[in-house]
Amino acid sequence: MSIFDTLMAYERDTQALGQIAGRLGWDQETMMPRGSGPQRGEEMAAIEAVLHARRSSPQVAEWLAEAEAPDEVGAAQLREIKRSYERSVKVPADLARRLARVTSEAQGKWAAARADEDVAAFLPVLEEVVALKREEGQALASGGDVYDAMVEDYEHGTSAAEIAATFDAMRPGLVDLRARVLEKPAPKALQGSFDEAAQMKLTRKLAKAFGYDMSHGRVDKAVHPFSSGSGLDVRITTRTSEHDPFNCFYSTIHEVGHGAYEQGISRDYLLTPLGRGVSMGVHESQSRIYENQIGRGAAFTSWLYGEMRESFGDFGIANADEFYKAVNTVHKGYIRTEADELQYNLHIMLRFDLERALMAGDLEVGDLEAAWNDRFEADFGYSVDKPSNGCLQDVHWSVGLFGYFPTYSLGNVYAGCLNQKMRNDLPGLDADLATGDTSSATNWLRQNLQQFGGLRSPVETIELAAGAAPSPTPLMTYLDEKFTGLYDL
Repeated sequence: MSIFDTLMAYERDTQALGQIAGRLGWDQETMMPRGSGPQRGEEMAAIEAVLHARRSSPQVAEWLAEAEAPDEVGAAQLREIKRSYERSVKVPADLARRLARVTSEAQGKWAAARADEDVAAFLPVLEEVVALKREEGQALASGGDVYDAMVEDYEHGTSAAEIAATFDAMRPGLVDLRARVLEKPAPKALQGSFDEAAQMKLTRKLAKAFGYDMSHGRVDKAVHPFSSGSGLDVRITTRTSEHDPFNCFYSTIHEVGHGAYEQGISRDYLLTPLGRGVSMGVHESQSRIYENQIGRGAAFTSWLYGEMRESFGDFGIANADEFYKAVNTVHKGYIRTEADELQYNLHIMLRFDLERALMAGDLEVGDLEAAWNDRFEADFGYSVDKPSNGCLQDVHWSVGLFGYFPTYSLGNVYAGCLNQKMRNDLPGLDADLATGDTSSATNWLRQNLQQFGGLRSPVETIELAAGAAPSPTPLMTYLDEKFTGLYDL
């Protein structure tokens, strides 16, 4: 074996162990007994210690210094192994282990506090998480910006300043369009209750309709929908709501976008650094284009309307046009995951500013609830009514995912670029979608983006698929045209 082959064999085992750690996280959210949290924390800490030791081993540095890439793919593998190594050696092993333990425990405490509407019960463990993440960020930043170091974990090659500039360019148009929309009468809403078992049956049909391979995946329920895994084992979760089946269906389509991306990566990259989505922003581009530009479009919703009538009977919507408007209603609300396309990015901008302040030390955990509530009222014009609709609604901070939130909006920007190119390449797309056939769209995404995994940088991945550098302009144009038409502005 060459030195390159030896390094790749070592990396394969590291990737396999990482998949096992991910499966523990999936189990914690879906199947684990409620009382198992402390033990699971120890298990997660133990496997993180093993992973950290492997990723930061001096042997990896020696192999990297001597390995010769056989081709372009091999060069990309070495680039990603080196990036992981250089990050890992900056983080002390004990800190990595403590973070794994505390965030595992914090996840359960967050879920309990959210159910009890008890912010005070969650703050002590969140303070631990924030302190450890600040410590990690300082180690990674090496004197630079701590939040930039956090963002690098999820969208390498960008910075907080670049993200802020993108958000500043988007905000005025979003606020203006929302104001004009909210002056109009709201579309007719769904009526009645929707059986949970029927929701789950239809949601599995939707997953398959969007190309999710159930022989290598599962659909389960969780408090906060998520996707997990890569390669041959990719799992997603959703949730049900008796009076809001859209919560279930569009959470599923969103997570299928993530899952289909992982399932669509070339099997040649299985259990290598290239065998997963290149960044969370690119990942979100897939989940958001599946959910919104495809799943909430007039063509696909005309098919979904028929499926819902078959599953639930009469639910107060007379025809497919009314249904399309109901799916895309712009409404007041608190929950990010339930937000309409128009207001979603405003939810992200709020979180981006707050977590950036937390990492900089400009905002302390004890002041977070008040800061959230004040910012929400300023941005949305009404007050948060309870913690589960405010600072307790998202799982991300409990598990230490600082720097993750802005990638949701970057994903929306990327999705706008991809949708523009895809529509140009597939002029007959809507005719297919109206029959529930998404294959031309999902195949286009697989061929132009998903199969390449981590071969290229995030920006290069979008640029090559969309035919142009990422820009918020296509997204803003799409939103303006869609909601101007929906609300007859």
